[in-house]
Amino acid sequence: MLDKTTSILADLIAFQTVSADSNLEMIDYIAGHLDACGASVQQFRDPSGRKANLFATLGPQCDGGIVLSGHTDVVPVSDQQWATDPFKMVARDGRLYGRGCCDMKGFIAATLAMAPTFAQAVRDRPLHFAFTYDEEVGCIGAGHLARSLGEMGLRPGVAIIGEPTGMRIIEGHKGCYEYTTRFQGLEGHGSAPDQGVNAVEYAARYVALLLELKDQLRAMAPPGSRFDPPWTTVNVGAMSGGTVHNVIAPMAQVRWEMRPVQRSDADFVKGRLHRYCRDELLPRMQAVFPDAAIETEVVGEVDGLVPTLENEARAILAELTGRNAADVVPFGTEAGIFQSLGMDVVICGPGSIEQAHKADEYVSAAQLGQCLAMLGKLAAKLGQ
Repeated sequence: MLDKTTSILADLIAFQTVSADSNLEMIDYIAGHLDACGASVQQFRDPSGRKANLFATLGPQCDGGIVLSGHTDVVPVSDQQWATDPFKMVARDGRLYGRGCCDMKGFIAATLAMAPTFAQAVRDRPLHFAFTYDEEVGCIGAGHLARSLGEMGLRPGVAIIGEPTGMRIIEGHKGCYEYTTRFQGLEGHGSAPDQGVNAVEYAARYVALLLELKDQLRAMAPPGSRFDPPWTTVNVGAMSGGTVHNVIAPMAQVRWEMRPVQRSDADFVKGRLHRYCRDELLPRMQAVFPDAAIETEVVGEVDGLVPTLENEARAILAELTGRNAADVVPFGTEAGIFQSLGMDVVICGPGSIEQAHKADEYVSAAQLGQCLAMLGKLAAKLGQ
């Protein structure tokens, strides 16, 4: 089974599904594998028609099924120094290299390799496959899939998200809220600063408040928080604006994110920023240029995965892996979206998050073997 998984993984890596590009060829490839196993396969295109989610079912069309889920998109390889072609899998020293090997095409390959076994095993409880687009840029596809499942009236009971966890069981993670804030000022000559509105300067003031809030959030960590770090974090990822040194910059933008431990922290940050723009920055900008503006685009607001006392997914994975402990992680996934639909959710998959997004990304053959063993036990459980 490992050889079959490796072969499928090589095919998946060859699909250059960077988030900016289409994933349709990979979705069609997956659909072909699952259709051949007798699965009921549906594709849901995004508004552009260039991307799609896939949802497939083995067994009866009823509530209470188990979902195996992964995202098809990968992060870019530009400006990274790879030892080999990132879109051609290379096997070396027990490791499989290529963009998306661990994040998270390795898990997808394992589920496809096991699909014929699942098809033979499934009885009364359905097994679903959910593969999404644009997880890396705000979990956009998963949000779309959630709406699609709602329209279908289908309510699975359990979801296993195969993000790289070293096959540890993860029952909680922070949310991921991403934004782009744009500043519209008034261009002018650098020698007459009072006659223009410098968008870069106002963006800098905005960033200064973000950094103040970042420090304040450290003292707001909930008692007993299991996260590392235990508080809500803020990160300013990119800031741009202006052209040359002697021109007042008419436009600027700030790309930033926060990873809330609790939704109240996100409300606190957004409230402070809104009041600051409304009461201080905008009045000063519009006193010079009435059309000055500050606008924030919500790239994505994905709630975290909240640990719960009762969690069937956690119980199933403990039985399948032999691991009784469940951890939490600081990075975000689509798990919170599935939880919002009423499912019990855990994250468990091959590979390490430390390899994700980096040059020479890899997953070990041993980790894929552990994943296949877990999926094999799941098939046996479905057949009981």
